[in-house]
Amino acid sequence: MDLSFSPEEEAFRREVQAFIAEAKPKLPQDPGGEGHVASKEDYLAWHKLLYKRGWVAPLWPKEYGGTGWNVTQRYIFNEEVANADMPTTLPFGLNMVAPVIFTFGNEEQKKKYLPRILSGEDWWCQGYSEPGAGSDLASLRTRAVREGDHYIVNGQKTWTTLAQFADWIFCLVRTNPDVKQQEGISFLLIDMKTPGITVKPIIVLDGAHEVNEVFFDNVKVPVENRIGEENKGWTYAKFLLVNERSGIAGVARSKKQVERLKEIARAETLDGKPLIQSDDFVRKVADLEVDLAALEFTELRTLAAESKGQMAGPESSILKIRGTEIQQRLTELTLEAVGYYGMPNEHGFGANEYVGPDYALGAAGRYFNMRKTSIYGGSNEIQRNIIAKAVLGL
Repeated sequence: MDLSFSPEEEAFRREVQAFIAEAKPKLPQDPGGEGHVASKEDYLAWHKLLYKRGWVAPLWPKEYGGTGWNVTQRYIFNEEVANADMPTTLPFGLNMVAPVIFTFGNEEQKKKYLPRILSGEDWWCQGYSEPGAGSDLASLRTRAVREGDHYIVNGQKTWTTLAQFADWIFCLVRTNPDVKQQEGISFLLIDMKTPGITVKPIIVLDGAHEVNEVFFDNVKVPVENRIGEENKGWTYAKFLLVNERSGIAGVARSKKQVERLKEIARAETLDGKPLIQSDDFVRKVADLEVDLAALEFTELRTLAAESKGQMAGPESSILKIRGTEIQQRLTELTLEAVGYYGMPNEHGFGANEYVGPDYALGAAGRYFNMRKTSIYGGSNEIQRNIIAKAVLGL
């Protein structure tokens, strides 16, 4: 595989770097310590700068506001954003529900929802997981009963990320309980201001309010808010999950975190020597870098196939498994490197002030938070089952 870049691609890289250098001072600085959740405007600041430049939706078709970038340009952009420690754009609208809408939605739905997702006017959250229906998503029980031109929705969703800020939620609901589980599900778009919706916070181990429970009590949803056909929502849900899993890999940001880990290891000492001189620690970092390089090549092959019109299939499951495992190993090694400085810096554990070097800030919080990555988007155990069926024919 030729990984060299053409003069045109290097010129594009310089264009991205110049844009980032101009944009970074306009972004809010870290507004708080561990356990803090930024405001809605904090999250949207980078989104709006990208939107103004026309760069907010690299994965969208150009006709709906996408960039028209090729695979290499997308790769360069992601790499430069990670290198500059820029924030990520939230995936729920841009990368999850929007592709479902422009692929399966009707023209009225495309005109109504896509421009407001692109501009950041509408904030979306995801209504998939339920108590007892996470990895076994097809067993969901949130019920939608049709009454004329509306559905009446009752049930509960959980682990709903940043639902406290959301304007809309895309939901899987059961519209036919008398057929095979996967065949009785529909895909609804629900306005979060609708009467009967209650959002309750779930406070996680690092003390942050990031996820929520969402309750539906006789919520009235217009039938026109259904994507595609009734009882065909499982098809649209699987399409969305393939996009989500591919994006979870996070190769560019993991590469940046490896460099940060090495910097910490140069500063920390063990038996009077920098940790980076420990044979055992260096071996762990080297193993991680080898796995990350292999993941990067897998991602590049997947992107190259997509550029030729091929849909990602089991490859997305491979990217999800290895990407999340690497992210978890990175946080484990970082916590190992900072040692006893990790724990006191967590507000969620009752700390009143930070102790130790700045690079130890948040190490424990990130470690605990990253435990979730091997679960969301479909647990890694489920992904292995998908690979066994699709690749090995088991």
